[in-house]
Amino acid sequence: MRALDLGGLGFERGAHLLVRRALSGLAPGEELAVAGTDPALTVHLAAWCRAEGHRFAPPEDPAATPVRGRIVRGRADLDRWAGAERAGAPAPGGVARRPDPRWGLAARGALVEPGGPPLGSDLADRDVVWADVAPRLYAHAASAQWDPAAAVPWDAEFDVPAEVERAVVQVMTYLVENEQAALVVPARLLARVHPHFREVMQLLAVQAADEARHVEVFTRRALLRGGEMGTSSAGGRASLATLLAEPDFSLASFLLSVLGEGAFLNLLSFLDRHAPDPVTRAAVRLARQDEARHVAFGVAHLEHRARLDPGLRGRLRGAVERRHDALRDTAGLNADVFDALVVLAAGEWTPAAVASGHRAVRRLREEMDEGRRHRLERLGFPPDEAAELSALHTRNFM
Repeated sequence: MRALDLGGLGFERGAHLLVRRALSGLAPGEELAVAGTDPALTVHLAAWCRAEGHRFAPPEDPAATPVRGRIVRGRADLDRWAGAERAGAPAPGGVARRPDPRWGLAARGALVEPGGPPLGSDLADRDVVWADVAPRLYAHAASAQWDPAAAVPWDAEFDVPAEVERAVVQVMTYLVENEQAALVVPARLLARVHPHFREVMQLLAVQAADEARHVEVFTRRALLRGGEMGTSSAGGRASLATLLAEPDFSLASFLLSVLGEGAFLNLLSFLDRHAPDPVTRAAVRLARQDEARHVAFGVAHLEHRARLDPGLRGRLRGAVERRHDALRDTAGLNADVFDALVVLAAGEWTPAAVASGHRAVRRLREEMDEGRRHRLERLGFPPDEAAELSALHTRNFM
């Protein structure tokens, strides 16, 4: 028989930890003699054994021996974990293709006790949400976070003509509207992803945080000189509403990140080149580095899924066509936004400068089209089909 001496340690101060440790080395039916000087040890030991599923036998004459009781090891603690399984393995290589709903919120790699409530995540298939680059992108995103108050030189001195400032305000208003849509989409998807795919959840969470930060800096720049926000067109809002209406993870990622945010990379580069002040330039430059990461995940995810699902490209095409048909009768890009972009690119109010600004905006549209076609070809579309689908993309850019 094994023995354990607790000295003066009582159960109210952690004695159960030593008892449990001593029992872990015994097989069911083997005995452990427990000695100790705490006055309540026998009472507490008996109660603990009943709760833990062990049998307790008090000594016949406690005064004649230091032993306060004998424990016959039970098997309740062992039976509790019968049928338990590991929830995959912690590293990305240990991701299960379809995690058991009964794993619930268990950490990946944890030993999961049977009997817990299932988790109702409908995005619970690795191939539906995964991209091998997700862990690296999340690590980069976590290290690249920036503070809007410190990263943008809000106190910089600059002199911008009133008409140009109004153009900046209009573009910022447009950016806020689009970034709010880009915030809602990953936030909605995040709530549906099984937590087993934690790197995807983390990346979507950072993406939503990125967009929230963009909304903040673009709003703050719009109001920097004390004016009012610009205009919001019905057609622009209708275009963004179609993004919110797409329930499929891959199609939503395609429409938002690959096509919409991909076009925004070109727009933010345009604004970086033509920004009339250091505050605007810093804001769009910081936002662009975040958006590039969003586009990278969207493309990587769709490349991953396209390798496994030959029918994906047909569904992607269908999503573009449905969105085009839904927006057929809308005006597209807010005319105030188009004019504001021309003003920013012109830089001055001369016929030659306005003509140059207009050419720059036309070139921006061409660059957006080139970028979309390039990304569509990466997803396996032949060049002619990529060009056709790019031409169907909303005139609202996003």
